[in-house]
Order: sequence, then structure tokens, then C-alpha cells
Amino acid sequence: MSARLVNRGLDVLTWLVLLLMLSPIIWLVAASLQTDGQLSTGAYNLLEPTFTAFSRMWKTVDFERYMVNSLIICTAAALCATAFASCAGYALARFKFRGATGLSLGVVGTQLIPGSLFLLPVFMGFVWLKQNTPVALFDTHAGMILVYTAFFTPVAIYFMRYFFAAIPRDLEEAAMVDGCTRFGAFVKIVLPAAAPGLVATFVYAFLFAWDELLFVAALTQENAETIPIGIRNFIGNYQERTAQLMAAGVVSTLPVLIAFFATQRWLVKGITAGAVKG
Repeated sequence: MSARLVNRGLDVLTWLVLLLMLSPIIWLVAASLQTDGQLSTGAYNLLEPTFTAFSRMWKTVDFERYMVNSLIICTAAALCATAFASCAGYALARFKFRGATGLSLGVVGTQLIPGSLFLLPVFMGFVWLKQNTPVALFDTHAGMILVYTAFFTPVAIYFMRYFFAAIPRDLEEAAMVDGCTRFGAFVKIVLPAAAPGLVATFVYAFLFAWDELLFVAALTQENAETIPIGIRNFIGNYQERTAQLMAAGVVSTLPVLIAFFATQRWLVKGITAGAVKG
């Protein structure tokens, strides 16, 4: 009897915690279905929702442009970071070479430095390149992809190293005995076996780039601005489009939710695989 009461109590506590965590999202959706007047006066009418904010937000700040930029930049950066991390992580997991330990510690150590410290050097570097060379990175998709790839690759290397270390070496050795090269075994055997880890790393990198505001605000001006910049533009000096801001928040959350639920099985499996190897 006591065990049953404890289980019921834990169930109730779980639902309360879940409701507490979901309450901001619920409020975001509910507020997006109101008008600016209702939100400013507090006269909410949840029984008669309106989708006016969703239809107007696309025209107010050209939200479609920010959405397309985010999809291009975040997807490309996540793919590049995952690809680079796969090669480096495999090398650290399989080969013993001089400086491997120092390299591993250095990769982790880069995460101890606040990203804001890199903002001014990166900004000045982009401006110098634009003024003195044909290479244009400031306010370009390529520039933001390069920045996000550079910032997440060390974390991705750390993840992928343990994903590859959890894969038995016998699989590669058997493939090489059958005539496969080391690179062939990596592509045909190791990468498919590490697919959950690849998906987990890609999703993490995508989410990091999707929510980032500091660098995109400093390194873009018009052509490569992403969703965080678009959401910020709904609040101006003389007008606050609160309902459209909430609607933009809902729309910008949808790709993240779709990516998560589409890869949930792989993501959880990848996290577990990376945690098993100690």
C-alpha cells in the first residue's frame, strides 16, 4: 500500500513538474492567439482565438527572409561541424599519436572561454577581410556558417570521440581483412554504426545556431540576419507588436520541435551511446 502511494505521489510530482516546464510554451501559444489590445490591457479571450497575428507577422518584418536565412545557415553549419567532428573524433578514438591527450584537453578547454570574448576579434577580422581582400564574410551566409561551425566543432569532436570509442574495433578489422581500406571501413562500417551519434551531434549544433543572437547581431546587417534578429525587430521605439512577437515565437519553435520529434529515437540512442563508454 505504501509503495503504491509513493508511486502515485511521484506520478503527481512528475506531472506538476512537466506542467511547470510547459507553462511558458502554453502561454506563448495562448498569447499568440490574442490581439495587441487584449495583451496590453489584460482582457484575454481564450474562448475566441484569432490568427491575425500570424498573418500579419510575415509582412511586418519580412519574417520569411529570416526563416530562410536561419534554415540555410543553421543546417549548413550543423552539417559542417558534424562532418569535421566525425573525422577528428574518429582519429582521437582510434589512433595513438603524440599530442593526442593535449589535443583532447584543448578541445574541451576551448569551451571554458566565454564566446563573447571572441566577438570583437571576429568582427574586426571580418571587416578587415572585407576592406583588404576579395573575401567577403561580413553579413554573408558563408561568414555565419564559418562562425557557427568553428564554435560548435570542439563540442562535436568531444561527442563524436566517445561515440566512436563505443563501437567495437572488430567491425573495422573484419572489413579491412575482407579488402576494405581504412577510409572505406570508416565510411561503410563506422559511420553507419555511429548514426545515432551523428544525429545527436547534428541536432545539438542546429539548436545552438538556431537560438544564437550575439554574433548574428554583430556580424550581419541585412543579408544574413536570422530569426533572433527578426523577433527582436517586432519591438521598436514607438510601437510594440506583442501579439506578432508571440506568433513569431511559435513559428520559430516549430522547426525545432519537428527536428526533435523526427530524430527523438536516434537522439536518445546517441546520447546513451556516448554516455556508456567511460
